[in-house]
Amino acid sequence: MFRLDNKVAVITGGGSGIGQAIAKVFAAQGANVHIIELNEDGGKQTAADIAAAGGSAQVHACNVAQQAAVVSTMDKIITAAGRIDILVNCAGIAHVGKLEGTTEEDLDRIYNVNVKGTYNCMFAVIKQMKEQKGGVILNVASIASSVGIPDRFAYSMSKGAVLTMTLSVAKDYINDGIRCNCVSPARVHTPFVDGFIAKNYPGKEQEMFEKLSKTQPIGRMAKPDEVGTLALFLCSSEAGFITGCDYPLDGGFIKLNN
Repeated sequence: MFRLDNKVAVITGGGSGIGQAIAKVFAAQGANVHIIELNEDGGKQTAADIAAAGGSAQVHACNVAQQAAVVSTMDKIITAAGRIDILVNCAGIAHVGKLEGTTEEDLDRIYNVNVKGTYNCMFAVIKQMKEQKGGVILNVASIASSVGIPDRFAYSMSKGAVLTMTLSVAKDYINDGIRCNCVSPARVHTPFVDGFIAKNYPGKEQEMFEKLSKTQPIGRMAKPDEVGTLALFLCSSEAGFITGCDYPLDGGFIKLNN
């Protein structure tokens, strides 16, 4: 079950964290993976890991915030592979701050990657998916799409947009055989989290890690592979009846944190 043999899967942000985990899981299940990554070295490392495990992956250096570059990259993939069956929008950046601590530059930076980047990638593949009469789009949103998170004004704005773009695309292209869903993780233990803690809480890394872990009722952060396996299911043919849905992967955060 959940095989992706002969499927062409494009994954943005596949050079680290959640995107890397999704790329590896998809490749292990037979997909021909194309990684779009601003950090080309990170993307190459993911591709090397996939190749070492017997999978197939190619890397494309691209800034998802630049539409012309995204369209050109997707066109190259389509020309080489003949189609794009799956798009996973995982590239994203974070910002810590309330409204008054968010500058115009902060807001624009978050918007350009998290919102415009997601839009650009969907815009660049939708025509091809319509022509081939099918495709799957999976966007990575956040629990911040659904509940209030302290000190995450700009980030929450962007992930709320990801959720509603998901619903719009699912509605508008359902008759074209295109499914569109999103996943909303709570905290996931990635190198970004470790770096954030080290930078902001020097000398208290273990204490803060445990504190952040326990904000999920289940008592820990998610593992990147756990997001990867959920993504695999939603992009597989076994999930063919699912579209326009948001899947929290949150250790009980949304419903049990009261």
